[in-house]
Amino acid sequence: MDHQYPQRIVCLTDEVTEWLYLLGEQDRIVGISAFADRPEEAKKEKPMVCGFTGANFKKIMATQPDLVIGFSDLQADIASRLIKKGIPTLITNQRSISEIMNTLMMIARIVGADAKAKTLMDKMYATIEEAKQFSQSLKENPKIYFEEWDDPIITGIQWVSEIITLCGGVDIFIEHADKQNAQGRVLANFEPVVERNPDIGLFCWCGKKMDREAVLNRPNIQSLSFYKNNEIHEVDPIFMLQPGPATIMEGIPYIMNIIKNWSQRK
Repeated sequence: MDHQYPQRIVCLTDEVTEWLYLLGEQDRIVGISAFADRPEEAKKEKPMVCGFTGANFKKIMATQPDLVIGFSDLQADIASRLIKKGIPTLITNQRSISEIMNTLMMIARIVGADAKAKTLMDKMYATIEEAKQFSQSLKENPKIYFEEWDDPIITGIQWVSEIITLCGGVDIFIEHADKQNAQGRVLANFEPVVERNPDIGLFCWCGKKMDREAVLNRPNIQSLSFYKNNEIHEVDPIFMLQPGPATIMEGIPYIMNIIKNWSQRK
């Protein structure tokens, strides 16, 4: 292992753990998030030191990290405490597909894995290109509703909105997508969804399973195209709501497939 690169990395967020494993650099990881479900062996091999907005600072300090990597302004308090303790801390804040790709390359460079990263990223760019080609082949573009949380109702974050558009869908709440925090994507109630009458409903509740019965009991849902055509899909947040490799490698093909099936049924 080359000593000019960090040797003891704590990953406060799941996509960094997954990316370092994909790069074959998992030996550098000394601590992970309780939510790091990919790859499965991470939880068996690495100590859990944090949640998403909370962390066990004693545990983090005990790992003697030479770098801590996290994601988003929601981890600002954790980062601030670590910085005050003198720990080198990197918080990324990628929100778009291009920012995700740039962040992955930056992390790869930090650990000296540029060459391996390039191979993986070429595959990801190919997936993006395939989605572009597919979207151009569509005769009709389905209106898509993406829900990230149920109470309050929160619509899709920027990279999700971009994926929907990339795959030939029309994000019915695209005007919310670039809002920095979730508050900017909250709907007061379900009525705006009813008004926009989406063809496909994607329910991807961050950290919990979709309650289908509760969704089906929402006011006026029977009038919706996605209800009538049985286009209500539960989407796994593990590959959709983490701004890392899974979103590109699995999220894009998943959305593309839903749109393809919808298009064939039309």
